[in-house]
This record gives sequence, C-alpha cells and structure tokens, in this order.
Amino acid sequence: MRPDKRQAILRGALSVFARDGYSRASIDGIAKEAEVSTRTLYNHFADKAELFRAVIQASADEVAQDQIQLIERHFHKITDLQQDLVEFGRAMGAQQGHAEHFALVRQINAELTHIPAEAVEAWLDRGPRKVRKALADELGELGFKDPARAAIHLLLLTLTGDPAVRGSRPSDDDIAAGVQVFLHGHDVENPATAAT
Repeated sequence: MRPDKRQAILRGALSVFARDGYSRASIDGIAKEAEVSTRTLYNHFADKAELFRAVIQASADEVAQDQIQLIERHFHKITDLQQDLVEFGRAMGAQQGHAEHFALVRQINAELTHIPAEAVEAWLDRGPRKVRKALADELGELGFKDPARAAIHLLLLTLTGDPAVRGSRPSDDDIAAGVQVFLHGHDVENPATAAT
C-alpha cells in the first residue's frame, strides 16, 4: 500500500464527506476528488464504511493533538483560575484550521443514524473523549472534585453559543459568564488556586 496514494484518498474523502455527508458521498466522487481510480481506492479500503472510519480517525487524531497541546499550554501556567479559564475558553473558540474536520462533525451530527456505529465510536474515542480526558486530568490537578464532569461542563459553558443557531460561538462576555457559572457550580479542593 503506497502511503502517498492512501493519504491522497484520505484527503479526498475528507473533502467529500465534509461537503456531502456520509449517505450522499459516493466512492466514484471520492476517487475523482483524490485523483485516483476507483480500483485504487478499493485496493486500500474495502468499502465506504471502512474509508469513512479511517478518515474520521485520522482527522480526529490531528484535531485532538492540537486541542490537547492548547490545553497543556493554558493549564501549565494557571495563576488566576477564573481569568485563565476565560482565556482558555477564548483560545479554544478561536482555534484556527481544521475547517473540513468540523464540517464533517456537523455532517455526522446531522445524519448520526445513517453512519456505522463503530465509525462514530472511533471518532468519539480518538477525538472528543480524548480531549475531554486531557482537560479532566488538568482540572483534577487543580483540585476539582469531579474532574470528568467538570471538563464536560467547562466545554459546554465556554464553547457553546446560541443553542438556536447550530455552530454559533459565544461572545467573550458569554465565555466569562460561563466560567463564572462553572466555578460557582464546581467545588475546588484548593481554594487558594481558585481565588481571583
């Protein structure tokens, strides 16, 4: 299996799946986008489901790596917990790149019942769950009593905009308010760290 051909297929498939979704994407369309023959594509992947799983895993790995690096940068310099969490929320929301990945995630959410469950689980394990675990580990180090739950709440309160508008981002004021609500709702064992 030539790595350059495989990478071309994965890149082309990401573009097509992000644009068309899983159900509407065709093997012929993916082969055309990747500039390979359909036969070449089938030499690398047994079917569309296997290709989709490989695409979402590779894409989730790349995004998770960037997000975990961002988490580590922000949490290894905490001095004012409230303000530093606001800065973290702003940085997560402003993270550039990966537009096709997040378009693909929107497609997954839109047609969840039509996508093979093992592909969805692979994406969750390699992406969102991995990032949440990294965040929970950092929150645990800061003294949060239930870091796994705290990680979910922090992400929801700082990355979610208007729930009526899918994909909207919160304003800076909304992020600050979200952090305030987050800190009010979660016990921190080291109150000196949480003081502002």
